[in-house]
Amino acid sequence: MQNDLENKKVSPSSADLEGAAIITGLMAYGMSGRIFHAPFLTTNHGFKFKAVVERHEKKAGLRYPDVISYNSIDELLNDDEIELIVVNTPNDTHFDFTLKALNAGKHVLLEKPAAATSAEVKIMFDTAKRLNRHLMLYQNRRWDSGFLQVKEVIESGKLGQLIEVYFRMDRFKRALSPKRFKETAATPANGLVYDLGAHLIDNVICLFGKPLSFTKTTGIYREGSEVADYFNYHLSYPNQLNVYLTSGLLIAEILPGFAIHGTEGSFVKERCDVQEAQLDIGMLPTDKDYGIEPAGSDGKLVIMGLDNKRCEEWLPAPKGNYNGLFEAVYHTIRNNALYPVTEEHVAWQLELLEA
Repeated sequence: MQNDLENKKVSPSSADLEGAAIITGLMAYGMSGRIFHAPFLTTNHGFKFKAVVERHEKKAGLRYPDVISYNSIDELLNDDEIELIVVNTPNDTHFDFTLKALNAGKHVLLEKPAAATSAEVKIMFDTAKRLNRHLMLYQNRRWDSGFLQVKEVIESGKLGQLIEVYFRMDRFKRALSPKRFKETAATPANGLVYDLGAHLIDNVICLFGKPLSFTKTTGIYREGSEVADYFNYHLSYPNQLNVYLTSGLLIAEILPGFAIHGTEGSFVKERCDVQEAQLDIGMLPTDKDYGIEPAGSDGKLVIMGLDNKRCEEWLPAPKGNYNGLFEAVYHTIRNNALYPVTEEHVAWQLELLEA
């Protein structure tokens, strides 16, 4: 692929840009752009949401009248003022569009899954390093309220040596997605494994790193489906820790999203993060109620004393905060900080996804 970076205008020095808002463009304004990106790019002072690609309906301007709506990705990438591109297009385009953005001289915030294969991930990160650009994977579920609480409980040591960890993300959706690329076996990076599986695997990698070994089970249960709509992973870690990841699209009775069992006790929590629902109805991340779980959503901590006395405690979750991801993006680009979702993390995730 031709390297267009050398033909670009000379960029300002890092000293010139220190503290300046990062001029950002979105590759799409579908659900992802509308809910997970635009509200943060317009409320976080570290960013300026300049432009978006909208090939058909021009919807972004209804809410963001100052934002430019380009008709094509080439137009977006030819905007020399834009420093950061959010690649939030269909899964099978991630590899090509990320390389195109990097070669245009842009930093990239890439939606999960990064790509279909580990080989593609390596090419993308190698290209970013060669061009001195940052490639960052958008793994927002690290900033879910429930996951933040699970991380706190595990790191507190209250559960003792961990024995079993269960993470689930279940749905009940009989109907196939109207977006055919999500339901076609011939399309790379398809099905529930590459969708919700990317979230669950990243959560576990964030906590425990790369597993020693794993087994993967998938199934297709919806009528007419060509792609996996159920999966289960069993990951084995040092010190006899067993981690189980499960997701299905035909689960009528939703089970707790988090269950952690250790030698001293257990912690169980439903998935109650409200950020997606709040953003969907137009609540801004700056709202005082943003990210706060509803009453009755507390996690249950059970500790067994030396005399086997059972002590139960209901713990409210911390506030969910996807803005933490955008803060990390800002400091990575402006201060060359280490982005928390590292290249290694992404490579390990793809090993499990493509297995």
